[in-house]
Amino acid sequence: MNISISVVSHLQIALVAQLLGDLEAHCTGSSFELILTLNLDETLPIEVNGFSFPIKVVRNEVAKGFGANHNQAFKQARGQYFCVMNPDIRLDSNPFESLMACFRHAKLGVVAPLVLGEDGEVEDSARRFPTPLSILCKAIGRCKDNDYVIGEAPFSPDWVGGMCMLFSRTLFEQLDGFDERYFLYYEDVDICARTRLLGYEVMLDPQAKVTHHAQRTSRRSLIFLRWHFTSMMRFFLSPVCWRLRSLDLP
Repeated sequence: MNISISVVSHLQIALVAQLLGDLEAHCTGSSFELILTLNLDETLPIEVNGFSFPIKVVRNEVAKGFGANHNQAFKQARGQYFCVMNPDIRLDSNPFESLMACFRHAKLGVVAPLVLGEDGEVEDSARRFPTPLSILCKAIGRCKDNDYVIGEAPFSPDWVGGMCMLFSRTLFEQLDGFDERYFLYYEDVDICARTRLLGYEVMLDPQAKVTHHAQRTSRRSLIFLRWHFTSMMRFFLSPVCWRLRSLDLP
């Protein structure tokens, strides 16, 4: 088993069904298993034994946060690599072959595909570490451009978005997974920061592409907006953030 894919559904089973169909259609050349966590109780409209890859279903009695759910899935994972993937990701091709080839780089810890929006435009999923000034600049609409110019070759941004990330199993174990104190948002910033502080690289591979049908919940819900703000402040006040400021990272 090369890859364990962790998908968490929060009443998103219709999106999960589409993602499973994409995996069946495009990715059966790769050896993988899928661990599906139902964070809230919902009925499966699909037969999990009807796919060519194994699917494990985990039903939570109590809803967990983003990191806690994926850490829980990792404990059941058998793959050499651990992939975190959102239910609203769609695939038109197999991203895993190109992503796994990036691990020929000895110090690579996590790699992500190029993320496209539903309109085909490149999403801002490879970013520099946030600062209060950069957050303010984006909030008032003065910083609209992506942080990096993306070409054809893989490159090493500060951090990559958590909608689709592929970790080496060794590194995920060394990091002890996601920091579960982040219930939602900034888990990806934190884990990429800790990856780089350990001397491993974070990479984005433009040859591997996925489409993101983003829900943008924090822009419509006060509770999600509050979680977003709380996680942001937790990161800015964390020892991880202060260590980043003290080091001259490339």
